[in-house]
Amino acid sequence: MEELNKKMAKGAGWMVLFKFSQRGLGLISTVILARLLVPEDFGLVAIAMAIFAALEIMGAFSFDLALIQNQKASRQHYDTAWTFNVFYATFASVALFLLANPAAAFFEEPNLAGIMHFLALATLIQGFENIGIVAFRKELNFRKEFNFLLIQKIVSFLVTISLAFIFKNYWALVAGIITSKLVGLVISYMMHPYRPRFSLAKASELFHFSKWMLINNILIFVNIRGIDFVIGKMAGTQALGIYSVSYEISNLPTSELVFPITRAVFPGYAKMSNNIVTLKKGFLDVFSLVALFTIPVGTGIAILADPLVQVFLGQKWLDSIPLIQALAVVGIFRALQANTGAIYLALGIPKIITYLSIFNVLLIYPAIIWALASSGVLMAAWAIAAIAFLSMPINFIVLSRKLNLNLLQLISLLWRPAVSSLLMAAVVLSALTLWGEASSVLALLAQLISLSAVGAATYFTSLFLLLRICTTHPETSMEIKLFDIIKERLKPSN
Repeated sequence: MEELNKKMAKGAGWMVLFKFSQRGLGLISTVILARLLVPEDFGLVAIAMAIFAALEIMGAFSFDLALIQNQKASRQHYDTAWTFNVFYATFASVALFLLANPAAAFFEEPNLAGIMHFLALATLIQGFENIGIVAFRKELNFRKEFNFLLIQKIVSFLVTISLAFIFKNYWALVAGIITSKLVGLVISYMMHPYRPRFSLAKASELFHFSKWMLINNILIFVNIRGIDFVIGKMAGTQALGIYSVSYEISNLPTSELVFPITRAVFPGYAKMSNNIVTLKKGFLDVFSLVALFTIPVGTGIAILADPLVQVFLGQKWLDSIPLIQALAVVGIFRALQANTGAIYLALGIPKIITYLSIFNVLLIYPAIIWALASSGVLMAAWAIAAIAFLSMPINFIVLSRKLNLNLLQLISLLWRPAVSSLLMAAVVLSALTLWGEASSVLALLAQLISLSAVGAATYFTSLFLLLRICTTHPETSMEIKLFDIIKERLKPSN
């Protein structure tokens, strides 16, 4: 079990490293593209990608998770999963091509049709990707997973930026998407020797687990990407472009920290699933780590949204500042819940995710439609935040029953990062007021860097003091262990 925990920790490290590498490239890409393109370009691609994702999600049986969860999966299981991926990709690409003109008419955006025609090609390419690379995660070989994902991102980044300088419109974004899928196809066969064959021998067995995953994936899409359709139709492509960029920036705690950690720990959870005590401990350790970083990062993004936007996006994106602040709150609530899904999957009860997602959908869409009709996109963002907050205690109550978990254990892991983040926010906002208005981009950058350093110092000092003062056995806490690891790494080598 100790060896398994080490592999999970290394896997989480590789996945977080990938997300930081990806985000570094993504940040550079966003800064450049935001100055070369206009919000309408991002809005057009966001609508096309929402339709693309809608078709993709209809066939998202998550066979990769089924193969990981099944510790005895054979070649026939892998071949069956690949065969279905190919069949569905072919169907989805044809459907996307045929839907292009009706979608362009519905959204009153003629350029949308051409974008969707090219995304149909991307769908077909992705379907033929080598299913053998699932073994990277199943065997906890996340270094290879890291290399596979990063190569895709680097090549896509280079193509997108190069073409943005040439075209200066949305076609640069489309070309980057197609390039990413094509590179993924090629290197999947270069990096893994597995050669899939057409077979449906294990179809019924795979579908027994994956039918719930399909429903869950559809509901997750409706909860997140489906909102793009509503905003695009009710508020227009410019508002959708601003919302999509704001969402990407504000949800850094979820996308850059929690999702890669969850991706890494799920195979370990699957191996622990026959021992609830061990699984509970594994969950609490990961939850503690998630709370430790995502709460202050989300808070920091919210309070520094103004200089962040002015430095990296420019003046034409100022309308995104209040949106980023509202959606950063959403990012925190969703990050704290993200790890629960891996537990439900490891225990073989994905239907719980389905029920929780249905509950969320029933609340979120009436709230968003009302908010857009009455006050606009900003009110819709705060409505999303309110629903994310309401769903969190329900999720944790269900989880506590499955893991024999005391909710006070979760609260004990949350309150110190929360209090330290609030103190950090108070200090940074006070410093921001004293600093005054910066007059140039360089001054804004200096302000952003300085206040980020002040916030980080305040947070970790407060957290460390609270751990030492308010914890009976601080040496056993995940936070103190992390501090000790950092201190050890900072020691000069002899």
